[in-house]
Amino acid sequence: MENKLSVGHLSAIITIIIWGTTYISTKILLNGFSPIEILFFRFVIGIIALKMIYPYRLKFMDKQHELLFACAGLCGVTLYYLLENIALTFTLASNVGVISAIVPFFTAILIYLFLKNEPLRMNFFIGFIVALLGIFLISFNGSTNFQLNPVGDLLAVAATLIWAIYSVLTRKISSYGYNTIQATRRVFFYGILFMIPALFLFDFKLDLERFVQPVYLFNLLFLGLGASALCFVSWNFAIKKLGAIKTSIYIYLVPIITVITAMIVLHEPMTWMAALGILLTLTGLFISEAKINTKRSKVLVNGLTK
Repeated sequence: MENKLSVGHLSAIITIIIWGTTYISTKILLNGFSPIEILFFRFVIGIIALKMIYPYRLKFMDKQHELLFACAGLCGVTLYYLLENIALTFTLASNVGVISAIVPFFTAILIYLFLKNEPLRMNFFIGFIVALLGIFLISFNGSTNFQLNPVGDLLAVAATLIWAIYSVLTRKISSYGYNTIQATRRVFFYGILFMIPALFLFDFKLDLERFVQPVYLFNLLFLGLGASALCFVSWNFAIKKLGAIKTSIYIYLVPIITVITAMIVLHEPMTWMAALGILLTLTGLFISEAKINTKRSKVLVNGLTK
């Protein structure tokens, strides 16, 4: 049991390390691609890679399960990334960074309401508040001023809720025992399918000549093979082993990975506020992961969730 949990934690950490660096690749690709083009190409590359790795067809145990996969593809691939990309055109990236930290909270509440198979503990809520303060300091470390942008911020909140729904759907799908690669590939299929109408709305261009440029090709392969194919499989695997709540807590680490990557790749300085934010975020993560089973904690959590 301990080995399975360790593998689950390792899988979540690897996923977050890669996802935390995707902002750099996306920023580079935006010089030659639109957001919808990046989204479409990365998931097409991802689904091709998964098909090559595990070409066997997914056989459903129940025809109703197909609807779960379709909803997961719509939420986790199409809607989440579209809402996030559109939000970034209306509001600051730092705003989106802080708002995305609400994902574990939404996930915990939805899991409790709909699945009721992962208990909520007081340390989760304490850790959430501490980590949120840390992420706020990381995102607003003196280089930008906090500005409310209602449209963009509300879209970012909607994106986090959509990802939380995806986490719940993935948890439900994992309980059926499907192969993780096959399940992820099916989610990608529906994500791409629902994405097609958006291609006509956002001026999508195939323009394969852009792939000749090494910098574009490398970053698209990184997003397609790493951030999509590998990370969605490893994330879904982590949810299967740890549960949606414990896995979602690792999202707190994304801003930390992004800051460190920016220091290495973009040579951005580390401010004292960002350093304090990293410390608070890690503290919040450890608090959320801690095993606290006191009766008082259970009473307080029950009070919060009723």
